[in-house]
Amino acid sequence: MASNTSSTTTSSGGEPHTCPVEEVVLVVPETDDPTLPVMTFRAWFLGLTSCTVLMFLNTFFMYRTQPLNISAVLMQILVLPIGKFMAATLPERSYTVFGRWSFSLNPGPFNIKEHVIITIMANGVATTGGGDAYPMGVITVMKAYYKLRLSFLCAFLIVITTQIVGYGWAGLLRRYLVDPVEMWWPSNVALVSLFRALHEKEPKTNGMSRMQFFLVFMTASFAYYLFPGYLFSILTFFSWICWIFPHNITAHQIGSGYHGLGLGAFTLDWAGISAYHGSPLVTPFTTILNIGFGFVMFIYIIIPLFYWKFNTFDARKFPIFSNQLFTSSGQKYNIDKILTPSYELNIDAYESYSKLYLSPLFILSIGSGFARITATLSHVALFHGRSAPEY
Repeated sequence: MASNTSSTTTSSGGEPHTCPVEEVVLVVPETDDPTLPVMTFRAWFLGLTSCTVLMFLNTFFMYRTQPLNISAVLMQILVLPIGKFMAATLPERSYTVFGRWSFSLNPGPFNIKEHVIITIMANGVATTGGGDAYPMGVITVMKAYYKLRLSFLCAFLIVITTQIVGYGWAGLLRRYLVDPVEMWWPSNVALVSLFRALHEKEPKTNGMSRMQFFLVFMTASFAYYLFPGYLFSILTFFSWICWIFPHNITAHQIGSGYHGLGLGAFTLDWAGISAYHGSPLVTPFTTILNIGFGFVMFIYIIIPLFYWKFNTFDARKFPIFSNQLFTSSGQKYNIDKILTPSYELNIDAYESYSKLYLSPLFILSIGSGFARITATLSHVALFHGRSAPEY
């Protein structure tokens, strides 16, 4: 959503009508200024630059034990002074390309539409699997665990093809997952509100302006993050159960926030609070309840039953939560013993060595990922299938 996007839609008879979502109507303006330039040199330059920088930073921070996801809001804030600086310094004369297309490096003041386009470009990478391309994990495993050397072209093709497949599915399911008005998301409304706060003039008052309020709290949040992020990392996840029983394995399995069920553990780190479903400030309460119900069902009911009660797949031989591979005896799996020199699976070696086992929590997390995809499509088909827009 952007502020140049009207909150009115058009009916089949061509008559505009107000969006039925009240939150959208209250935040997104219904007016538009078609004279504002959009696809300018500044928009392309800052959009591609912010997209590249954000992709690098999120991929870099992906390898932390507690991954730090940098959202597009950061770029939304940073590009504003840069855009205004470019508007004040770039030359205003026009240039012609191939004798047909002309453009100006500086078509006028940096406007809200350019800002929106730049943020959309940055948001394109900030929303792909936690801010990094999912195939980066495949490339990392190939280099770190299998010692394979990949050329840049090969790695690039792996990433771009898988990303295109994802966008292709989004295009095929657009009429069900994108176009229906029920598919609105509050985080986009929050972005629109920030755009308006940054660009629209507000009446002068004796109190603190919206921009001053924003800068003060942004500085305070940055200063606070130094404590859980660097100075006192215990604030990231503190488990009082592990603290009371430092040598009890079962206590660590139940209470650890890193390698257990996290019962009783708490965090003062915003990155830990928003790591799974994003900021709770913009997530609908019903969604938070839904996620909380699923979390309790999986973590505190299904996992203990599988692990301690039924010992499913000899689960008690392995850590309750780990991303490692294990043998049938609970030892770390040596992949090299079941691979040929050309890194193909040797079936005879696999059968003589051991079957491959995963920790129970890791297995269920993979299974729940497939279940979420099926649940999303089933929900949309059952509740909104008949109201999908026609093309």
